[in-house]
Amino acid sequence: MKILGLMRHAKSDWNDGDTRDFDRGLNARGRKGARLMGDHIRNHGIKWDTVIASPAQRVKTTLEEALPDREPSWDRRLYLAGTDTIMDVLHEATGKAVLIAAHNPGLGDMVLELVAPAHENALFDEAKVKFPTASYAVFELDIDDWAELGPECGKLVHFARPRDLDPELGPES
Repeated sequence: MKILGLMRHAKSDWNDGDTRDFDRGLNARGRKGARLMGDHIRNHGIKWDTVIASPAQRVKTTLEEALPDREPSWDRRLYLAGTDTIMDVLHEATGKAVLIAAHNPGLGDMVLELVAPAHENALFDEAKVKFPTASYAVFELDIDDWAELGPECGKLVHFARPRDLDPELGPES
């Protein structure tokens, strides 16, 4: 069995219209959400053997706020990646527990890709609706090697959003 974590970058800053998408950082709400989710990830109890992340600035800043003691492996392929590319990155992963930090729609689509209908549960029902910024999901995967990763091999065992931990970080009205 392998453990996969998915973390979406926190709320990005759209104030500077001249900034390239890749270079956008986080707004104040995003920084707060990233720190909150970082505390949650550390307290959740999984020791991540490997953290692989998109090098986009909003992901870098999210991880600096959330997991400042970790040095991710930056992988350009994860920038705005779809499920096929995320799977390709994971096929090369090492360790029992791997955390991916990246973007939607790829991360949200991974929820739909990994969970077999027989393993759908209340967490899946929440995550399939929306995988909002700074969301964190954990899957138990029925594989022995990352090269075996494929559709419907997982069970979603944990899902948390910033608003679940602090209602002030809920959807803006």
